[in-house]
Amino acid sequence: MSIIVRFFMAPDDTSAALTLRSGPGRACGSLSFGNFDPEEAVVEWECLLAGGSFEELAEAGEPRVVAGEDNGGCAVFAISPRLSTALMDAGGPELGEVAASWVQLRAQEHEIIDVEGRPARSFSAAPAGRPALHGENRLTPHASRVRLVRDE
Repeated sequence: MSIIVRFFMAPDDTSAALTLRSGPGRACGSLSFGNFDPEEAVVEWECLLAGGSFEELAEAGEPRVVAGEDNGGCAVFAISPRLSTALMDAGGPELGEVAASWVQLRAQEHEIIDVEGRPARSFSAAPAGRPALHGENRLTPHASRVRLVRDE
């Protein structure tokens, strides 16, 4: 089974939820990655960048599902404002350190993460991301998860 993760910007949860069936498309400026659990990843990124514990964030309902299944199927969820701000405010060296720490954390769980992809770093550096988060027409970061099952 494979997982495709798409990080994208949307004006609100309703608009983000509409991407569940067809994906975020070009208008949302999405970045795609594969084969990691995005819900777990964004909570870990928030812990690494902004502090707090995994348990506290999970108990607070982070990340918040806005559409789809919350049991491993296809879903769209909102990335917390705290993580969004931390990603946008972090500099390149800090993001590089966080990416390396996250890769090590996943390796402890026997999960191989593509170091070249560095999802946290790439997401925060997306050209559409910074102006959208800090501009007048504020967009909210979201992510979608699609599980692909191969017929053998």
